[in-house]
Amino acid sequence: MKCHIRYYPYECTGCIIIIYFASALLFIFPVFFRCRATVDVLYYRGGTYVGYTLDQAGFAKVIKELDQNYRLFAPVLKVGEGRFTDTDVIRYDFIHDAADIELHQKSDYSFKEILTPLSETLFYFTENQVKEANRDTRDVIVFLRSYDIHAVKRLDQIYLGNGPKDYFYENIRDHVKFALIAGEEADDPDGFSVSMGTNRVTDGYLFSVEQKDGAILCDVPDVSLAGIFEQAGGRMADITPSYPVENKTKVEIPEEIPNSIYKDALWDEYTARCIGCGRCTLVCPTCTCFTMQDVYYTDNGKVGERRRVNASCMIDGYTNVAGGGQYRRTQGERMRFKVLHKIYDFRTRFGYDMCVGCGRCDAVCPEYISYSKIINKVNQRVKELAAGTANTLKKEEGTNGN
Repeated sequence: MKCHIRYYPYECTGCIIIIYFASALLFIFPVFFRCRATVDVLYYRGGTYVGYTLDQAGFAKVIKELDQNYRLFAPVLKVGEGRFTDTDVIRYDFIHDAADIELHQKSDYSFKEILTPLSETLFYFTENQVKEANRDTRDVIVFLRSYDIHAVKRLDQIYLGNGPKDYFYENIRDHVKFALIAGEEADDPDGFSVSMGTNRVTDGYLFSVEQKDGAILCDVPDVSLAGIFEQAGGRMADITPSYPVENKTKVEIPEEIPNSIYKDALWDEYTARCIGCGRCTLVCPTCTCFTMQDVYYTDNGKVGERRRVNASCMIDGYTNVAGGGQYRRTQGERMRFKVLHKIYDFRTRFGYDMCVGCGRCDAVCPEYISYSKIINKVNQRVKELAAGTANTLKKEEGTNGN
């Protein structure tokens, strides 16, 4: 291919420069304004983020592309792996295909093991050296319901906003992002997120996923991911993630709880019924209790590793102290501690309730103890105590008046 250069007379040089400059403007300006307009229309129109609609194949392409740069952690239906024979279970696992993500039903177990592993080696030690344990530092996208995104706020509050930051938790948390699973959950008799105000989130996620009428609707607040959705064939649309507005289960939480509730007889029922298995706390997305364990490789105890292991206030032995002391001996006392911490003590300290109303504890309990019913029993008892106090005051006033 030959390149021909044409020379123009000096008197025309100015005209040529003007022509070239004008041509450049005609090319650059439309491209600039077209790109700018696309960004404005795509991501922000009328104060609302804009997203995409995709078919199943398009969403599968999005997941495949994200899988190249992120670990993907999502609720997965495990057929035949439930707690009883021939039963299924939904629990979190790493996925590589969009078809593996359970978008309709609540997971039986929460996501929290990605942030607080059941057993986590913190460091190894010898007589003269301590070495921090290696961990996977690749970024993770976790697919969560709105109440679970609220639960992350509770975990962050405990580990990062409750005095000195937890170094090990922070190292994991810095690499964890979230995707919102939007829409109603199918057949959820136990959840009460509407009562807890955790049924909706408006931020804190990279993108949302909602399956509706065979299509996948995605709100995409994170601009950096837009290209992935476009390349997958996504069609631009105004997307506002839907959320449940009513639950079958409803609770009413008292604003104030008197100290007399701590010794009330209502807890005696759970001393008789609860078996102390701790399942309710292990599936709970906001329970943060743990214990430390040293594992020794040698008889002299100078070489080994230190582990942080999930624990529970509902399991026997958790409150044991040196000398044989035990702060909460009965299951009723432990139930009281857990419930009041979730709906009162945490709020007293941080301004909002610890419980997010996911209802997993109700579903997993082998003794069919309903946490939501306990909340309502506490609320009713608080009203009765308040009414009794008011009546006593009236009688005293009447006696003094006479």
